[in-house]
Order: sequence, then structure tokens, then C-alpha cells
Amino acid sequence: MGGMTATSAVLPEHVVVGAGPLTIEQVVAVARHGARVVLDDAAVAEVRRTRGIIRDLADDTVPHYGISTGFGALATRHIPVDLRHRLQRSLIRSHAAGSGPEVEREVVRALMLLRVATLATGRTGIREETLRTYAGMLDAGITPVVHEYGSLGCSGDLAPLSHCALALMGEGEVRDAAGERMPAADALAAAGLTPVELEEKEGLALVNGTDGMLGMLCLALHDLRGLLVVADVAAAMSVEGLLGTDDVFTADLHALRPQPGQAVSAANIRKVMAHSPIRESHRTEECTRVQDAYSLRCAPQVAGGARDTLDHAARVAGWELASAVDNPVVTPDGRVESNGNFHGAPVAYVLDFLAIVAADVASMSERRTDRFLDVSRSNGLPPFLADDPGVDSGHMIAQYTQAAIVSEMKRLAAPASVDSIPSSAMQEDHVSMGWSGARKLRRSVDGLARVLAVEVLTAARGLQLRAPLQPAPASGAVVGALVAAGASAPGPDRFLAPEVEVAHGLVVDGTVRRVVEAVTGPLA
Repeated sequence: MGGMTATSAVLPEHVVVGAGPLTIEQVVAVARHGARVVLDDAAVAEVRRTRGIIRDLADDTVPHYGISTGFGALATRHIPVDLRHRLQRSLIRSHAAGSGPEVEREVVRALMLLRVATLATGRTGIREETLRTYAGMLDAGITPVVHEYGSLGCSGDLAPLSHCALALMGEGEVRDAAGERMPAADALAAAGLTPVELEEKEGLALVNGTDGMLGMLCLALHDLRGLLVVADVAAAMSVEGLLGTDDVFTADLHALRPQPGQAVSAANIRKVMAHSPIRESHRTEECTRVQDAYSLRCAPQVAGGARDTLDHAARVAGWELASAVDNPVVTPDGRVESNGNFHGAPVAYVLDFLAIVAADVASMSERRTDRFLDVSRSNGLPPFLADDPGVDSGHMIAQYTQAAIVSEMKRLAAPASVDSIPSSAMQEDHVSMGWSGARKLRRSVDGLARVLAVEVLTAARGLQLRAPLQPAPASGAVVGALVAAGASAPGPDRFLAPEVEVAHGLVVDGTVRRVVEAVTGPLA
């Protein structure tokens, strides 16, 4: 589930937090590329102001949730002053109860950045020194060890955020900038950071957020935007290599059904197929084919629908990036109010939607690949694109690999957000499971990249086998990139897994898109 760089966006070297909502690109820049975090001065001033409100409430004889009471189902107990620091420490220690494999560094960094962003709004009542130390951990490359399981996506991503808060306290384990696992206290000391002793309300402020699921949504949106461009490139190469027609991709036909993503996808395919000698070779009266199969003809409808779903998910992410999620919150007019904004449902839904469209785009890609390998449907190509069919198997098993991934992606498309297991003695009796939706989406995004890589590899082989006819210049650029990297050239069977990995690398590092855009201009 490694990260992608397949984008034409320029990522910033530093990100100002607190001046307004973060963007998806800023989240990616900090999470994946180590951009520095700069706290906005006005935001820090607001943090100081609202901390004063919390201090005043701490001295009040009336109980206030999370300040002078317990948490969740234990909120009925009033906590005396001498136990309140212990209350905050106990919250973090007990909630840092995750289990399973470590979560990826980029996910933890995204989670931390988004928590810093909420803290910087001043709506949480955090102290300035707590905020600065948390941001300092990010800049020092200190990544708390967070585990796969522990969040139900309601009351925030509690366990993941608690493992981060535990490190802020100088407890638990982290990985340093070099990736070495060590005690948090040692990493903080090496970075010149002092562990934080939490005061009233701060424990809650550190764990009540949708930051984990939102961070993974931002990373997925970034990666899927790049992959959908590759899906259009792969579709164009397949239509071309299978002697399909590009007449169905004309702008006026797609204007008849004004789905915005569909028009974008069709335009991309037209650009990639432009000036193709292979396409022109069968633009004759002798060509009796009237309609191509759906996996070719309807590629813009599927990839376009996926784009529109991404746009919806990005709007939801944008609203969440503009949010201050905590419970209770300090309102701008100074009230401290309980709320339910930590419920992850809005984010959980779109995480599930994206897993659905990723699976469908992958499914169509696998169907196009299979057509290249079936002599009854490939329009003159050798069985399985093999050099000596029967002796050689060509790309037969590469399609098996695709099929295995697509099958798993279909299972991953089953929504997590429709499930709920009550917790906290029925106080938290409905949860979003958004963290689980995000975790499976990451696996699905990785699967889509691998499925598209096999299609690109297979389509390139098919195009090469049309020689002496030449492919479109854009398709030819992809073929050239594959050959230069040691993949794709027709010939007797050889160890195929390394070639699949080469193709995958060219997909996820943005090379496929870059070499095409060098010919076509920008693709959308």
C-alpha cells in the first residue's frame, strides 16, 4: 500500500496551519513528502484565548464534561482538582489500546497534521505549548507507532490518536526520521522536545477527531486522480491494440449525456489515440465491425463515473478539512458545548463509495486485458500474445494476477459504513467504521494500480505485435518507457513478475502519465 506520486500538482515545501482549511495537496505534502509545518500567528493567539476559558471552567464548582468529569459512560463522575492531570494521562494510556500491524508512516503523519490543524483553530481549548510540541514532532520526523485495529470511527479515531498522544507525553514507541523504532522519550529528547504533561481537557482534545480516516481519504483522492488518468491511457492503448474504433469517443456524442467526468475521460482517450497508424489501418469499408465490446466502448462512462464520485468525495473531504472536530468544543463566543461532530459517517460513506468505483474501474481494465489474450477476440493477435503458443504462455498468468486482485477488490467494495458495533456500555451505540473503510480503500487503491499496470503492459505487447504498423505517438511513448525499463518487448517467455513490477512502478511514480502528456499536453 505504498504511496503514489502520479500527479501534475506541485506540492509545497512548507504548510501554514491555522490560516484556513488545509488542502488535499498540503496533507499529501506533509504526510508523504515531509513538508514543514508552520503555525499561523493569529491561530496561536486564538489558542491562547480559548485556553483561558478552559482554565476558568476548571475552577468552577459545576462539573464540565472532560474538564472535571470522566469520559463516555463514566461522565457522571465529578473529578476533584488533584486527580485531573491523572485523568488526562489515564485517558490517553487506556485508549492507546491498538493491535495488529503498524500503520504506514504517511497515514500517521496525515493523522497528526490534521489533529494539529484542529488544535490550531482554538476550538479545542488546548495549550499553546501542547500544540507546538505536537507540530514539532511532525517536523522532527517522529512517527508514533499506530496499529491497524482500534478505531470504530466514532468519538474520533480514538486508539490511533491516543497512540500519537501517548508519544507526545513521552510514552510508548515511535519511529524516528530514519525509521528506527525507539521509545518516544528518547526520540523527543533527541529532537530537543519536552514531553507534555496534559492538563484539563487536553486529553480529549488530542483524541476526539476523524483525522485518521480523513487523512487516508486525502491520500486516496490524490492517488486515485492519478490512476484514473492512467486508466484512460490504458483504455486508449487497448482500444487501439485491439483494432477498436475511437469514433465513439467524439465530444458531440458525450455531450448528449452531459456527465462531466465522462466527457473528460473521452477527451483523454481521444488525445492518446490521436494520429494512430494502427487505427487508420482499419478505417476502411473492409472493416465490418460495427460496435466494440462494452469494456472498450464504455470506458469513458465507467472511468467518468468514477471521476464524478471522486469529485463528490473531494467535496466531503474539503468540508471536513474546514472542520474543528472535538467534544466538547469551545465556540467562538466562549461557550463550551458537547456535540456529536466526531461521528465519522460523512467521511465513512465516501470512503466506501471510492472502494466501489476503484473495483469497477479495475474490473473493466481486467476485461480489456483478457480480450488481448483470447485469439477469438483479439483480431489477429497470437493466443495469449505468446511468441510460440503452446510452448510459450505469454501473458496468460498476468491476467490471472489481475483477476485475483479484482476479486479481492470486489470483496473490499463491501461497505464498512453499514456496520456498527455498540461500545462504551451503549453510550456509543452507533459508530461509523470509517477507519475500517479507509484501511480497505488503501488496499483497493494499491490493487487498482497493479491491475492497470498489467493492462498497460499487455496493451503495449499487443501494440508491438501489430508491427510494422505503428501505434499512436502517445501510446508509443508508453511502449518506449516500458522497453527502456526492461519490460514489454515480444519474444519467448521469460520471468514475468519483474516486468509486472516495472510496469507498476511506471504507473505509480507518474512516468506513464508524464510520457503521454509530453505528447498530448495535459490530461485531466
